[in-house]
Formats: sequence, structure tokens, C-alpha cells
Amino acid sequence: MAGSYPKIETKLTSLLHIDYPMIMAPMFLVTNDKMMIEALNSGIAAAVPALNYRTIAELKNAINNIRTYAKGPIGINLIVNKSNISYPEQLNCCIEMKVDFIITSLGSPEEVIQKCKPVGIKVFCDVVDEVYAKKVADLGADAVIAVNNEAGGHCGNLDAVTLIKKIKSVCSIPVISAGGVGNGAQMFTRIDVDGACGVSVGSPFIATTESRVSEDYKNACVSYGAKDIVMTTKISGTPCTVINTPYVQKIGTQQNWLEALLSKNKTLKKYIKMFTFLKGMKAVEKAAMSATYKTVWVAGKTIEYVNAIRPTKEIVESFIEGYYEELGRHFNSRRT
Repeated sequence: MAGSYPKIETKLTSLLHIDYPMIMAPMFLVTNDKMMIEALNSGIAAAVPALNYRTIAELKNAINNIRTYAKGPIGINLIVNKSNISYPEQLNCCIEMKVDFIITSLGSPEEVIQKCKPVGIKVFCDVVDEVYAKKVADLGADAVIAVNNEAGGHCGNLDAVTLIKKIKSVCSIPVISAGGVGNGAQMFTRIDVDGACGVSVGSPFIATTESRVSEDYKNACVSYGAKDIVMTTKISGTPCTVINTPYVQKIGTQQNWLEALLSKNKTLKKYIKMFTFLKGMKAVEKAAMSATYKTVWVAGKTIEYVNAIRPTKEIVESFIEGYYEELGRHFNSRRT
């Protein structure tokens, strides 16, 4: 059991008062109340996208439900650009419900930081380079989530080691690494070797018994591997990693000439991007929740380490066990 291992002391565990420096990443359509509860009760942090709930009432009920059955910091992921028309209400809800932390994505976190910091809500910001990391640090972010080029969904351009080093060279706030961590040994490397204070892990949790996505989606994460992950701009207009199913092969991974042209038009640009994002997310939702030949399943290369559909708690335990096994190997190698 994860709780049988000693607490791992890092800036992240101190910041969120958790036992182990891991955040179960917020995954669109995938993360739900049950997964959150199991993750929090296993000694890690967890976040859920606000967009996974259709109404503010559903979001409030979810937060209350998680608080009833779990102990640990509740995180909410907010899309803070104009594609998310519910953002203002979602932010107000998070403040009213006094969630523990917010992860901002795809936009400026300035308003979130200004409103949340005074009431004690921590703000972590997704970043893909050191320039943006410096900006959010100057705005008062509590930590950055360094999204590298191995992350599932919308990923960055830099490898994990380079990105962590670049960010730490320009700002002093904690750096949480996102992408490319599929087991405990890799978690150890990212923290104890590469210098992150924790990891954000998503794709290994898709194929969980608590996840409400379709069995086909879960089984795809078991059956496919790292070599089957491709980048596409067809979903949201922004590069996104998906499993290379026959349907994805059929439709291609690049926007057609008209989509690309409209996306560059100065007048129509923001509206086209919003329409593309909403249309793409609807397609992803249909594929994730039902049997359909239009299989667009978002995932990262760490599905390479998914060998079965397992409970969330069991996955957390395997990470912590693997972390300590790798720690032991490093300790023994130094002695010899």
C-alpha cells in the first residue's frame, strides 16, 4: 500500500500537505469524483477539469462529494481563454467552494491569481517554456506545471530535462513536471535527478476501473503503445496527441487547407479557433463515452506502461513502490 511507504519530502508535498509528490492530472472526460477520491486517499493530489461537469451545480456537488469521502487537496483545472465560455462562473465557484488549488491552462492566469491568492487558493499554471514560466511567476503563481514534449493531449515542444532547467534558470517557484512519467522509476528520475518537485501524471490513469470512459477507450490504452501515439491538429486547432486508430489514419492529422486558412484570418481567427475547439471536444466526448467508429482517443506515450485496467489506488501504489525501488538501486550503486 502507498501509505506504508515513508512520506517523500519535496516542495510540492509541503505546498499541498500530501505524502507523495504526484498530481493525478486533470483529464478531459476521464477524471471524475471516484478517481479523485481514490487518488486523494492514496496520499497524492488530484485535479479534475471544471469542463467535466456540464453545470455549476454539478461542479459544486462533485466538490462536496469528494470532500465527504476523501481527505486531501482538491484541484480544479480551468481553461482560461475565450473558448471556455463558462470560465467566469467556474472561477467564482472554485472561490466559493474554497478548493485547495487551481491549474490554469490555455490562457493568462492573471485574474485567477488575483482572485485566488487572497483567499488561500494555490494557483499552478501550465507552461511550455521559460518565458511564460517567468511571466506567471511574476504574476504570483505558486508553481508551474512544465508541460514537456511527452505529455498527453496538448503537449509542449521541449524535452523534460531541458524544460525544467530552463524554467529553474529564470524563476524560483516550484516546477512540477508533466509528461513522460509512466512508472515509479521515471518519477524518481524526474524528481531526484532532473530537479522537479513533483510530477503530474495523466495517461496511466485512463484505464482505471473508476473511469467512466468506454471500455473500448480503456482497452485501447492497454493494447496500444508509445509507437501508436501521433500528433493531430484536427481536434482543437492546437497540436494534440491521440491514439493512431484506423479512423485517425483515415481523416489525417493535419487541418485541411480551408481550416488552416480560416485559422489565420485576423478577423475570423478567434471565432474559428473557438468553433474548432468546441467541435473537436464534442467529437472526443462521443468517442470516449460510446461505441463509435469515429475513435479519436486522447492519450500520451505513457500508455506504453498500461498493461491492464486497474483501480486508481493500485496505480498510485505501483508508482510509489517503483519510486522507492529506484531509490534503493541508486543508493546501492553509490555504495559500490
